[in-house]
Amino acid sequence: MSHLYRTLFSFGLAVALSVLAITGKAQAATAIVTLTSAQELFDFGVEATINNQYEQAIDYFEQAVKVDTDYGAAYSNRCLVYLKLGNYAKAIQDCTQAIKLNRDNLEAYLNRGLASQRLGNYQAAISDYSMMLERQPDDFRAYYNRGLASFELKEYHEAIANFDQALDKIPEGSKLILADIYNERGLTQLVLEKLPEAIADFNQAVNLNASNYRAFYNRACACHQKGDTQGAIRDFTLALQIDPKHAEAYVNRGLIRHQLGYQQAAISDLKMALKRFDEQGNEIAYQQTWDLLKRLQQLLESSNEIAIA
Repeated sequence: MSHLYRTLFSFGLAVALSVLAITGKAQAATAIVTLTSAQELFDFGVEATINNQYEQAIDYFEQAVKVDTDYGAAYSNRCLVYLKLGNYAKAIQDCTQAIKLNRDNLEAYLNRGLASQRLGNYQAAISDYSMMLERQPDDFRAYYNRGLASFELKEYHEAIANFDQALDKIPEGSKLILADIYNERGLTQLVLEKLPEAIADFNQAVNLNASNYRAFYNRACACHQKGDTQGAIRDFTLALQIDPKHAEAYVNRGLIRHQLGYQQAAISDLKMALKRFDEQGNEIAYQQTWDLLKRLQQLLESSNEIAIA
């Protein structure tokens, strides 16, 4: 069975929770105007960011640092915009400049770590999260992201220790984020083949957020590994009710149905997976699923010929 446990990373957490440093009420604008104040330019950049006008925001922050080259907040906020645009190299440059101007700019450490993580430089990311935690030891975001980076380095026990800290430090009332942390810790437990612990974490995740399709998907994988095929089918089905475009869930449910002898249902699932992979433009997965479907159809035809004979 294909175990594609982590179908979506939660790296956006650090960006979503970073606070844009608005020091005054900004007025809406549609074009760069000639201003002498870096503060005014900065405020317009913040307003453009809030309105998802990212290219315009970059222009405003660029103008702000031209007026005042030591304006650290402009570098920090432009870093956030580059993160949203997926320009991680430039995000790192801006965060590095913000840190040079202010060693206590903790959000810059967090977001530089996030950019490094997106580029696959997990050691650099861990270093930044650790530097942040030296100064702010109760920030659950740094523990959470450091856990994700440790997972990618296959340092699973370190990952669990970080997720434990994130769960301990997270503020009350953060149910959706809490669900994500339980899901990630459960995934790590699953890789370590600690099935009871993994399932317990996935249970917590779905109890906190009934729309968390990743937790249902991962729990389905854990159930299958445990030998609970009916539980696996149930959870793949629940994941698909939340996200009908989840092609891997169709593939895995189809394979289980094949193993249980429900061949027509299995073929139906694989055909749906083909449709979804085609919509996604995922040619490799499409071809792999097509090969599976052909083999399954050939087996079914062969068994029908034997039955008739």
